Amino acid sequence: MIIENKSVVALSYVLEVDGKVVDHAGSDAPFDYIHGTCMIIPKLEATLDGMSAGQDFECTVSPEEGYGEYDMAKVFDVPMSTFMFKGELRKDLLEVGRYIPLLNSAGEVCRAMVVDVKEDSVTLDFNDPMAGKTLVFRGTILSVREATEKELLEGLHGEFLPPQGGCCHGGCHGNGGCHGDGGCCHGGEEGHECHCGEEGHECHCGEEGHECSCGKN
Repeated sequence: MIIENKSVVALSYVLEVDGKVVDHAGSDAPFDYIHGTCMIIPKLEATLDGMSAGQDFECTVSPEEGYGEYDMAKVFDVPMSTFMFKGELRKDLLEVGRYIPLLNSAGEVCRAMVVDVKEDSVTLDFNDPMAGKTLVFRGTILSVREATEKELLEGLHGEFLPPQGGCCHGGCHGNGGCHGDGGCCHGGEEGHECHCGEEGHECHCGEEGHECSCGKN
């Protein structure tokens, strides 16, 4: 059976960025997805289209084809008060290099990296970790089968069901997906700019039902 829309595809792969392996899925725990449902990067999906089990693949994805160029406009300060919860400052979130979940103006969870902690504000970077990067995928198609009606409705792992806790259930390195790197829906995308800390856009970081758990074990 060849890979086409509504096929369930299982594959092993390695992802290299700047000559280093940054993600992988082995044959013992393969990555699987439903083809044609926008769960993976379009360039990678196009590469896999028409292939069959047992074939090897390689795909190079430019920044324009993947996560876009790095955008300095997505690096900005938010008030320290953004991180207040029940009258206390969430100091545990304010670690340089840590990714934290925030609610954007659409009420969705977006993820940002703490760049700097100042006296009255925190500098956050809403760029995807892969922004500006060229991605090189290499792998093997392990199996291909037709998706069931239930899988087409709910997804292989419930990713098409309504999100719980405001966290996404996207696929392998897809736009807005979350596989391994823990990315959350629409962070910093056009129409979904994060306004955490602004009037009328209170941040609910770490509150019950709002903590992002994408990519956690």
